[in-house]
Amino acid sequence: MTDHALCSTVLSAPKIAIIGGGLTGLLTATLLEHASNQTGSSSNTPQITIFEKSRSVGRLATRYRSDSKTDKNWQWSFGAQFFTAKTADFQQFIAPWLDTGLLQPWCAEVVELTPSSDNEQPPNIQSKEQWDAVHARYISTPKMTSWGRELAAALKYTTIVFKTRVAPLAQYLQYQNQQQSQHQTFNQNSKKTELFDETGASLGWFDWVICTAPNGQAVELMADSGFSQQDKITKPQMQACYTLMLGWDDVQKLPETLKGQLTPQWDVAYLNSAILDRVFIEHQKPAHDELLPSVTIHARNDWSEAHVDDGMESVEKQLLQAAKQALNWNEDSAPSQTDCHRWRYAATIVNKDAEELGILIDATKQWIVSGDWCAKGNIESCYRIAQQTVKAIVQTQ
Repeated sequence: MTDHALCSTVLSAPKIAIIGGGLTGLLTATLLEHASNQTGSSSNTPQITIFEKSRSVGRLATRYRSDSKTDKNWQWSFGAQFFTAKTADFQQFIAPWLDTGLLQPWCAEVVELTPSSDNEQPPNIQSKEQWDAVHARYISTPKMTSWGRELAAALKYTTIVFKTRVAPLAQYLQYQNQQQSQHQTFNQNSKKTELFDETGASLGWFDWVICTAPNGQAVELMADSGFSQQDKITKPQMQACYTLMLGWDDVQKLPETLKGQLTPQWDVAYLNSAILDRVFIEHQKPAHDELLPSVTIHARNDWSEAHVDDGMESVEKQLLQAAKQALNWNEDSAPSQTDCHRWRYAATIVNKDAEELGILIDATKQWIVSGDWCAKGNIESCYRIAQQTVKAIVQTQ
């Protein structure tokens, strides 16, 4: 079912709050607007507000630094490196951005890399696969943030409020109790919800509230609120991920492992390591030719989870030591740029034998808890979960 097929029922212009401006939030707003467009009536256009705690939108995070001498950038996709489109619906949805080149397939050469126990010896590198058009991986260009920003810019009936943390929804119940204790008129049958920020200031009244935060944050937002599906939020298990970002001033200063002169040549390496999981060579991606040498390394999720509360200085030191062993650099070929980031909720543990959770709905309150963690935890899941959310709202109109 495409997003257009979800839209046969008329939306009656509800006010909708979306907590979280990641891809699930952006795609939910996008499909809600598509749904209203199918009716051809402006009176049915939903009023959507996205509340985002940071300064930008989208989960496809990019970090970069500029070199003052060359004015060129190092660039690291330190969140999701790529995404797949396995369903016809999602393939149809991303097609316009493939046509413009904002999204591009990444036909990476993938290897398996085993670090050497002897610093004098290079790592063992074996060909694994090539990502091709049949099983394509896609990236956003020129930055991984570009697609999220493009989705946000295309929204016509949605307001995005940045740097705003929504307070736990139990605040709404406190407000109800205050109104009742003061003998003020309050409609018990109303399904509208008033949201508040951390300071207690009102963010407005909404017919629907959609929480797209990671489940660890969703638990806190819904705590003591009476959300009927509260116990299911913690069912999916999520793990952390540390990302190490490395940069070199010049291709000639790269260690031999990264210079592209070894056989086999590679763009992505799966590591046989107790600490590191994958290495991505950023400057070899499509439309990234102008970058200074930039390499992103993701740590293993189980290692990251075990060290999630460690100090960043200690974590970065361990990651650098493991990366040095894997990429085999010496004093002359050591990176000139280093950075480290921790994702507290990065990966959903997928049980292949278990049924996907799907969105969690409290129909009485008209609250929905969603997110990629409700499915397989990948970017295509953001789209599928957004579809489910729109379908649920449309069916109530």
